[in-house]
Amino acid sequence: MRLLLDTNIFLWCILDDIKLSKKVRDMILDADENYVSSASIWEVAIKKSIGKLDNDDDIENLADAISKSGFLELPITAKHAAAVHGLAYFHRDPFDRLLIAQAITEPLIFLTADKQLQEYSHLVKVV
Repeated sequence: MRLLLDTNIFLWCILDDIKLSKKVRDMILDADENYVSSASIWEVAIKKSIGKLDNDDDIENLADAISKSGFLELPITAKHAAAVHGLAYFHRDPFDRLLIAQAITEPLIFLTADKQLQEYSHLVKVV
């Protein structure tokens, strides 16, 4: 099983947040590969700069946390960006839309806490 972690799931993992259930931790541990998109780092950087996210880690530490956590970075490709065009407008957040496009293109199971995203694909698993 190959997983793509939503930004919140990734943050909960590296912060050892109680919001990350045992079931989700087990899914991540049992996966063959766990990916974190570079779009997630971009999302955190923007949300921190506009005051929508209060996270004490600096962005460089957050980027380093991908590999330190044993996760793999998923770069944004032109194919991923183009796939956003084909998505219905169930969700307006551009970062979530890009993550969904990456999951569908690769394909990867996308772990998220956002129920709205499950309308996009059978690859979206709400946890």
